[in-house]
Amino acid sequence: MPILDARHDRAHPVEGDSAWSESYYFNCYDPVTDAGFFTRLGVRPNEGTMDLGMSVWLPGGELAQSRGVRPTHEMVDTGLEVDGVTYERLDDGRRWRISGERDSFVRRLDGSDSSRAATVRFDVSFDALTPMIGADGQGTEGSGASAKTRGTVGKGHLEQAGRWTGWIEADDVRVELAQARGNRDKSWGPRRWGGPRMWRWFSVNLGDEIAFGGIRIGTDEGDLHRGWVYKDGEATSIEQWRVETTLEADGTTHAATRATVLDKRGRQHVLEGTMLRVAPHLNPGEGGATLVNEGLARWEHDGMVGYGISEYLHQLDAEGQPLVPIE
Repeated sequence: MPILDARHDRAHPVEGDSAWSESYYFNCYDPVTDAGFFTRLGVRPNEGTMDLGMSVWLPGGELAQSRGVRPTHEMVDTGLEVDGVTYERLDDGRRWRISGERDSFVRRLDGSDSSRAATVRFDVSFDALTPMIGADGQGTEGSGASAKTRGTVGKGHLEQAGRWTGWIEADDVRVELAQARGNRDKSWGPRRWGGPRMWRWFSVNLGDEIAFGGIRIGTDEGDLHRGWVYKDGEATSIEQWRVETTLEADGTTHAATRATVLDKRGRQHVLEGTMLRVAPHLNPGEGGATLVNEGLARWEHDGMVGYGISEYLHQLDAEGQPLVPIE
């Protein structure tokens, strides 16, 4: 599995595709305080924007969400700030800080109609537990599902597991992160949310020693399997994700994920994920919609318990049904 050097934590040359993006994603969950977040900042110079999505898991089952955008017409790797939220690279490839204050919309994810406004503040730091694992996107354009994917979800990509410290505050109630873990990723290249037929993306942290990350993407050319396992002090590429899903009554929200992971050393790893909360994001389109269900998961593997993400993307038809059956 390729290990990328620190320069890939910086901006990459912009190509001519109008959807070219350099994006930064982070997730975090602390089971002690039942708090965390997932957030993404994308720099899209050919479209003239830098956009931010900030979603904060609040204790007790609430999710606080906000979005922001500002004009940006060239690629940058400093000044990553949108509407009061700052992403700060403290040490290339090793350490980041995210801080800010956002007026947010807060909702419960248990199906109730309860919602409210809140001011959310945070100051958190990420310290890497693994190297940056991924591919630089240079060289061959590939063929089949690989080539199809490079035109919709990025050419280059890295992921990294880490430990979080700091605090999160909502309505003047502050929690200090105690045992927070999470993954980050960075992508560069064209990003079109409506491109893949589906995806299943996983981020799994089992303490400080074992982590998984990866995706199965559905394309017109077939499914593409990508990812890594960090175990015994080394990273190994993933050959295949075999996914089994338990759905809620609505037929699109996943309640549990069983992933049987085959790596390129011939090992098999079984991950059992139970969703603690699922945050849906619906993006309507012509003749249907793109639905991304961000699942906060409790993961079990070989007698160990950890936390992370089980994210399902569905393309829906005009009746709201997935174009690709959910396995």
